[in-house]
Amino acid sequence: MKHSLLFLLVVFSFSCKLEKKEAAIETHHTSKELLFAKGFTIEKQDSGVTLITLKSPWPGAEKAFTYALVPKEKIREIKLNKKAYDAIVAVPIEKVIVTSTTHVPALESLGVANKLVGFPDTRYISSEETRALVETGKILELGVNGALNTEMVIALQPDLVVGYSLNSENNNYETIQAAQIPVVYNGDWMEESPLGKAEWIKFFAAFFDKEKEADHYFLEVATAYQEAKALAKTATNKPQVISGAIYKDIWYLPGGKSWAAQFISDASANYIYHDNEESGSLSLSWESVLEKGQSADFWISPAQFTSHNAMLENSPHYQQFDAFKKRQVYSFAGTVGSTGGVIYYELAPNRPDVVLKDLIHIFHPELLPNYTPYFFKPLK
Repeated sequence: MKHSLLFLLVVFSFSCKLEKKEAAIETHHTSKELLFAKGFTIEKQDSGVTLITLKSPWPGAEKAFTYALVPKEKIREIKLNKKAYDAIVAVPIEKVIVTSTTHVPALESLGVANKLVGFPDTRYISSEETRALVETGKILELGVNGALNTEMVIALQPDLVVGYSLNSENNNYETIQAAQIPVVYNGDWMEESPLGKAEWIKFFAAFFDKEKEADHYFLEVATAYQEAKALAKTATNKPQVISGAIYKDIWYLPGGKSWAAQFISDASANYIYHDNEESGSLSLSWESVLEKGQSADFWISPAQFTSHNAMLENSPHYQQFDAFKKRQVYSFAGTVGSTGGVIYYELAPNRPDVVLKDLIHIFHPELLPNYTPYFFKPLK
């Protein structure tokens, strides 16, 4: 009886130690350092599982989303509670569907563009590398964004669908998930800083085991951006800048804490609404913009316009602004791919260093005398 009791105590003690050890291993994790992005976190568990937590995929989201990435060789060994995660994905993935052109440059930079098997509205893809895959039928057209052809998506049997959403109404994605295809949201568009958006390449890298490539790519972009920003600080003046345009009597323009406003500030210029606290867009009367920005030196991103005549046909009020009179209006709307997609929308979030250099050249041409702007061109 004594020996039996001792045996039970030893077994119980050993079992407790084993459980505690396993618990310690399971819960120990290492957070990957993100330097600028605020919308997601990456944690590496000793078990090999990577956890990605998306803090806010759309404005006003009421919950965070957590995705578990499990190495393929351990997918049978590691048992996870499916109810604890919004998606469990076996990695590295071989077939992916993305839904925004901003996702395309990230795939290319990681060397996995050939893993893309479908996309909605393929005509908006401008990159020559990925367009070639579209033209040869390796990337299928999946309808329009917001109304994905779910039958085609399910027939393709991708390992992952990367979506994005403006709100919680996502019936298409729910149908795809019901077919046992993992869906994860990407919230790069919610980031407020230029380098924060670019750092989302690390989000994609985790699904392809391309973390080192992502770190290297982002380091190069961030270094180039910071060097350009430092150069801009040597400018001897800070010109005044206005932005946006009128649509149905409302002038839409960037908020003072927006991504676009940050670019102007980092290029050593004064955005007329720099003291505004809005990170999204502003909706104002043209009279209020005129009062504040009539004498501004430059006009950046006047919506879809690519010529002064087109602007005047839209509204005669534009000619009251000094920047318009002096032909100092610059737009990215005319820089398009072979099928008409605006390249800025696709590439700029991934190459903020190029955007910044464009603006420095416009505001302070003496600092980059031999530079040719890539996105921004003067209106005709």
